[in-house]
Amino acid sequence: MHETKKRSIAKSISYRIGCIIITLAVVYLISKDIKLAGIITVVHQIIVTMFYYLHERVWNRSE
Repeated sequence: MHETKKRSIAKSISYRIGCIIITLAVVYLISKDIKLAGIITVVHQIIVTMFYYLHERVWNRSE
């Protein structure tokens, strides 16, 4: 069964929430700068969320 685009988006968002927390914590622990950690986290999450969604769609075509 192929997943719908809507379900792929929902999965991407829920997964990213956990990743946001982890990325923010790791960058903050390394840099001790919450503003820098926030900026890096936001940029990183936008990029990887788009990549995850595209990755899911490509895999759904391969079945």
